[in-house]
Amino acid sequence: MPWNDNANPGPWGSPGDDNDRRETPPRRPQGGGPRGPQRPGGPDLNQSFEQLQRRFGRWFGGPGGGVRPGAIAAVAGGAFALWALSGLYVVQPNEEAVVTTFGAYTRNETPGLRYHLPFPIERVVKVPVTSLQRVDVGGVGESDVPQESLMVTGDENIVDLDFSVTWRVADADQFVFRLRDPESSVKAVAESAMREVVGRMLLDDVLTRQRGQVQTQTAELMQRTLDQWGAGVRVVEVQIRSANPPQQAIAAFRDVNSAEQDQASAVNEARTYANRVVNEARGDAARIVQSAQGYREQAVREALGDAARFNSIYTEYRRAPGVTRDRLYIETMQRVLARSNKVIVDSQGASAPIILPPDVFRPRGQSQAGQVMAAPEPPAVEVQPGVRSAQ
Repeated sequence: MPWNDNANPGPWGSPGDDNDRRETPPRRPQGGGPRGPQRPGGPDLNQSFEQLQRRFGRWFGGPGGGVRPGAIAAVAGGAFALWALSGLYVVQPNEEAVVTTFGAYTRNETPGLRYHLPFPIERVVKVPVTSLQRVDVGGVGESDVPQESLMVTGDENIVDLDFSVTWRVADADQFVFRLRDPESSVKAVAESAMREVVGRMLLDDVLTRQRGQVQTQTAELMQRTLDQWGAGVRVVEVQIRSANPPQQAIAAFRDVNSAEQDQASAVNEARTYANRVVNEARGDAARIVQSAQGYREQAVREALGDAARFNSIYTEYRRAPGVTRDRLYIETMQRVLARSNKVIVDSQGASAPIILPPDVFRPRGQSQAGQVMAAPEPPAVEVQPGVRSAQ
C-alpha cells in the first residue's frame, strides 16, 4: 500500500489537505486555560524598535546606503548647541565668580545669570565673598589640642589658650590663586600670630586685664601677614574662648588668685578709709579757713564802720561840743542800762539805809553750770518812804 494513498489511510489517519492543516486552533475560553491567564494587550516593543530603525535608516541612509550629509550636520549642530549652552551659569547673591581662560585669570563676575565660554576654554570658580568663615584653634567644645593651645608667655609661664578667628573673602581672584587650602592657611597664621602676641605679655595680663588687647593685636598681626601673602582674606574678629594655666598648675594658680584678690580687697578698703578721712579733714580745714576769712571780713567791716562813725561823731562834736557830749552820754547809758535790773531811789525824805537782795543785780537769763536759768521773779523789796523800784 503506497504511503500517499489517500483512499486507504494509514494507522495515523489521512494526511488531509493544506487547508485542513492551516485551520486556526480553537481559542481557549476567556479567563485562561490550563496555562493560566493571558497577558493584557499592549504595544509590541519589537515592532516599535523595528519602526525606529526604519526611520533612522531612511534619515541617515543615502542613495547608496551611506549616511546623508544633512544628518551629520544636524547631529553636529545639536552637539555644538548643547556645548555652547553649557556655558550658562548663575552666581548667587553671596558669591563672586572668577573666570579663567585656559587656567589664566580673566575677569570677575557679579551675582546674576552669567555666561562663559564652555569647557575647556573657560572655567568658573564661585567664591562666597559675604559669608563669614570661622576657624577654631586649640580645640572645639570639650576636646582640647595641647599642641595648639599651650603657649609660652613673656614671663616664661605657660598658658592654655583656646580662641576662634572669624574671617571672610575680601578679594576673590587672590583667594582662588594664592591659597590652596584657605582654612589651614588662616589657622596657621592665627596660631603663629597668637603665639607672638602672648610671648610679649605677662601671664596675669593674658588671663585677666589684657585679654582685649591680646585679641586686637592678634587680629592686626594676622591681617598684616595675610596681606603680605596676597591671600585676599579679611580678618573680622579674634575671640579668646578660654585662657587658663596648664592643668597641672590650676590649684596653685587659684591659690595665688585668691591671695591677690584678698590683697586687692584690703588695699581698696584702706584707700576708701584714706579717702574718707582725707576728705573730712579737707572739709574741716576749708570750713575753718572760710570761718576765719568771714571773721576777718567782719572785723574789718566793723572797724571801718566804727572809724566812720567816730569820724562822723567827731565832726558833729567840733560843731556842737556840749550837745554831742550829752548825746553820747545818753546813748551810752541807754546801752548799758537796757539789759540790767534797775532800782530808782528817791533820796528825798529817806531816813534809813536801803538794803536790796542780791538777785536784783543778777543779769537776766544768767546761766549756771552750763544751763540757762529762767528769769528770776521780781525781788521782794521792802520799799520805804521815798524809795521806788523799777525793772
